[in-house]
This record gives sequence, C-alpha cells and structure tokens, in this order.
Amino acid sequence: MRSHYCGQINESNIDETVTLCGWVHRRRDHGGVIFIDLRDREGISQVVFDPDTVEAFALAESVRNEFVLKVVGRVRKRPEGTENPDMPTGMVEVLGKELEIFNRAETPPFMLDIEDDEVSEEHRLRYRYIDLRRPTMFRRLKLRSEVARTLRNSLDKKGFLEIETPVLTAATPEGARDYLVPSRTHPGQFFALPQSPQLFKQLLMMSGMDRYYQIVRCFRDEDLRADRQPEFTQLDIEASFMDEEELMSLMEDMMRDIFAHVLEAPLPKPFPRMPYAEAMQRFGSDKPDLRIPLELVDVADLMQNVDFKVFAGPAKDPNGRVTALRLPKGNELSRKEIDDYTKYVGIYGAKGLAYIKVNELAKGRDGLQSPILKFLPDETVDGIMQRTGAEDGDLVFFGADKANIVSEALGALRVKLGHDRGLLEHGWKPLWVVDFPMFEHDGKRWTALHHPFTAPKESDIDKLESDPGNCLSRAYDMVLNGTEVGGGSQRIYRADVQATVFRQLGISDEEAREKFGFLLDALKYGCPPHGGIAFGLDRLVMLMTGAASIREVMAFPKTQTAACLLTNAPSDVSDAQLRELGIKLRKPKSNADVDEQGESAGV
Repeated sequence: MRSHYCGQINESNIDETVTLCGWVHRRRDHGGVIFIDLRDREGISQVVFDPDTVEAFALAESVRNEFVLKVVGRVRKRPEGTENPDMPTGMVEVLGKELEIFNRAETPPFMLDIEDDEVSEEHRLRYRYIDLRRPTMFRRLKLRSEVARTLRNSLDKKGFLEIETPVLTAATPEGARDYLVPSRTHPGQFFALPQSPQLFKQLLMMSGMDRYYQIVRCFRDEDLRADRQPEFTQLDIEASFMDEEELMSLMEDMMRDIFAHVLEAPLPKPFPRMPYAEAMQRFGSDKPDLRIPLELVDVADLMQNVDFKVFAGPAKDPNGRVTALRLPKGNELSRKEIDDYTKYVGIYGAKGLAYIKVNELAKGRDGLQSPILKFLPDETVDGIMQRTGAEDGDLVFFGADKANIVSEALGALRVKLGHDRGLLEHGWKPLWVVDFPMFEHDGKRWTALHHPFTAPKESDIDKLESDPGNCLSRAYDMVLNGTEVGGGSQRIYRADVQATVFRQLGISDEEAREKFGFLLDALKYGCPPHGGIAFGLDRLVMLMTGAASIREVMAFPKTQTAACLLTNAPSDVSDAQLRELGIKLRKPKSNADVDEQGESAGV
C-alpha cells in the first residue's frame, strides 16, 4: 500500500515516485498551491498539490487535520530558501499526483504539538489514541521497544531461556495487596494475579532450567505514586550456581549494553558499591542520587551535652540521630525559602529545621547567624564547622529526632536542594547498594526487608534466631540517579534455613505449609544455590527518556486512582455474571452506611 514511511524520504529519493500513507499533521493553502504535512510514526513529509493535477487538487482542498490519506507523488528538492534543515525530510518535498482519502476525522480534542503538561493528564488519558500520535509519545514507546529487544539479545547471548510463568496463581505475601480473581469452577475460591513470579522462577531453578528470564506483567493493589502502577512490567531474572558477584557483574554488562545501544551513553565499569548502612548514614536513603554532591554528617557526639533538649535528647538516645547538611552558598536562601523547606521536611515527620548561616567563618561565633547559636558552646560550634567543611556563604541545616525520621527528612531535603539549587552533576550515576539488613521491626514483629526467600549472609545464619536485628542478607539493589531500577538477592536453598526465616517472620509451620507447601517440598528434592534480580522496565525507560512518570512510557496506563479513563475500567458487571461466580454485591445507601474501613461496596 505504501513504498516508504513519511519520515524516510530524503535527497537520495529525488525523482523517485513514492507512495506514502499517514495522517494530516497540518494543511496550508498558499493561494493556488496546497501544502500538506503528512505524518506517520517515522516522521513528516511535505506534500505539494498544484492545480495541474485537477482531481488530486480538488480532494486536497477538502482535507483537514488528522484525515487519513494515501499519496502518490514524485520526490523533488525543495525550492531554495524553503528548506528546513531541522527535519530529516526538510530538504525535499513530494509533488502529489494522486490522493486517496481513507478516512475523514473530526477536530481532535487537543493539538498534537503540545508538551505533556499543556493538556491535563486526565484529558490525554481519556483520548490516549490521540495522545499516542504525538511524536514525543512515539519516541518513548519506540525507545521502550529498543530497550526490551536489547535486554533479550543480551540475555540470550548469556544462555538465559525465556520462560513464561502463570498469571492466575495463588495469593502469597509479597508486601502489597493482591488483585483477586474469583473462580467460577471452584465456587468461593480465588486466584491472585502475581505481584512477581518469585516462587515460580525459584521452582524453575529447582527444575534444572539453570538460567531464566521473562519480561513479565505484574500486579499490585497499592497506593500509587509517580513511579507506581497497579499493573507494571519487569524484567525477571534467575540463575543457578551463580553467586552475587557473578550475577551483579552479568547485570552490569547487560545495563552497559542497553545504554550503549539505545542512548549511546557509556556507563562505568565496574559500578560502585555501597553498603546499606553507609548509604543511610551519608545520604539518608538506600537509593542515593550520586549526582548531588551533598552529604549528611552525624554530629550527635558534639550535641550530647548542649543545653538544648531538641538536640541533646536525640543525641543521647540510642535510636536517635542528630545530623547536619551543608548547603554551599546557602546564605542566598531567603527566610521564606527556609520556611518552605521547613514545611517540606515536615512531610516526613520532622518537627522543625534548625540552621546556621555562615557569614564570615574567621570571626568565629560572631561570623555566624542562627537562632540556635545561644544554646551551643564554642567547642560545639567549632566542631560542627570543621566536620561539615563549612565555608563563608554556606548554610548548615540540622535534623534531630528518631534516626528513621532524620534520615528520611534530611535525605529528602538533600535531593530537593540538589534539584532546586542546580547542583545535579551531568550524566548517569549507577550504584549497587548491598549488605541490607535481613529484617526490620515494625514495632510489633520482624518483617522481611526484601522478601521471605532472601538468603542471609553465610556468616549470619546462626544469628537468625539469636540476633535477627544484626543479621545481614545477600541482597543487592541497582540504583540509577537516585531511583531503584532493580532489586534482587541470593535465595534460600536449604529447607531448614527457610523454616527458620518463616518462624522469625511470625509464619507458623501450619501457615507456611498452607501457603508455601509446594516450595518447601521442592526444597527437599535437590535445590541448587541460586539467585536473581528483577528490573522495573517502566521505571528504567522513564529515566532513559526523561519522562516525569512511568505513565508517560506505558501505552495505556491507569490513573493515580487505578482507573482507565479510556475504557472506563473498572466497571460494573451484569448480575448474571455475578451469579455465575456466586458473588452478591453489598452497596451502601448513603455515606453513613460506609463501614469504618471506608469501603463503599463489599461481597
């Protein structure tokens, strides 16, 4: 039907007769000569119709934006002075000889040359098929396709097999709510959509598949953020007889392949590594953005004896933390800006944001400015200035509270200051974060920091029951420019160790047998040492394209409320369908009928 894509016509095609198909991007009538910019996914070609071709010219007069056309014409060089060097096709045009209108179009709900934020996201999602016509959206989805192809090629060359795992499976505790699917053939019972293929890929290792990967759809019924969706895509990987050093090295090679082939951007070799404890201490985050040259500095030892309980209390508390954050040239901040940052850290539980402005360091206390100086002795002030490396014109922020609140609040402030003050270094900064704690305590019980199948360090296996809080895992996260793009671990492959971990997590033998009996049985029949990792494909492509959220790199995403505006999903179903499933809906008559969990309907 066509000989070329619109975006592929160039000077090598001059004097050729070509057939193009696409959408009308723009039509211009220049007093007897009609110009049509014809667009397809590869770009735009300028087509010219003059009155000499009577029938085609008459049709061209009726053409409007987004009409779907077929054009036959001769490629010629554009007249001198009308060239457009910014377009791949800008040196040539097509003199139209034949024109066929496949379909007429109503005026679209928005123009296609808009930026993402020029039209509300809701409007764009409601008319997603129009939104996807925008060149920006096409480039993002094309890059996503190139990333997926490069991933497959890289893993295929390393001997990995692409194997599919079930979408209808049993509910398992993965840290988020499951999406449940009622079974018609098993009344009263439910499938769950997988939060990840974790157990199946481990079973594939026990089956002798040795190396597995899958680009797989996963589902989590959780509150959404810019980088979260109820359904998302991940690259899932597992390998037998491969320790973390080998696997991490292999994943680095794969990531370097992607960036070299898709973006022509080099990544370092090897990636730097950082223990979890160091990342939290220096950056207040287990996914630090290394492009920002700001670090947290602990000053609790300098604050223990000050006459200021806001600092002295956390400084003396084993679970507390007092931290300083130096902002170069921070004296430029206005009082309003400092107040705004104080409100910002309040989002993370911080009760305030103390600071010291460094006007002239050589004058000692007299060269500093702060409401808290009167509470701090000279030796404390001198120690803070020396430890933070403060210079004239700097501003030093302080956080003092429970360690987790300080780390989260000052870590977030560090990132915000980096963006607001233009401190981000150029380029890509990958990082492996390693040596994660095996468990974390939620105030009531131990929970798995990653998941229940993560292996402990060999040297810490004996601590699983005696000292779980100091037990480290064989987990590893890949962080890129402050975003976790992949997380994995070596897996537990001994039944006794798995049983011990379940007990520490409060999972009884009976519950473990009910939920994971198939896995526990499989461990008995010769399980190899194995480990794996999963990469968030949507999140990776979001970073690579510079998009603001993963919704901008998915063809048909959901909204922040997990709804599809295009198809009006989720939607009601008929009473007949519900009867088949043995389900009866309970709908409240008024707000007063909504139960205390806030649910508006039940089964």
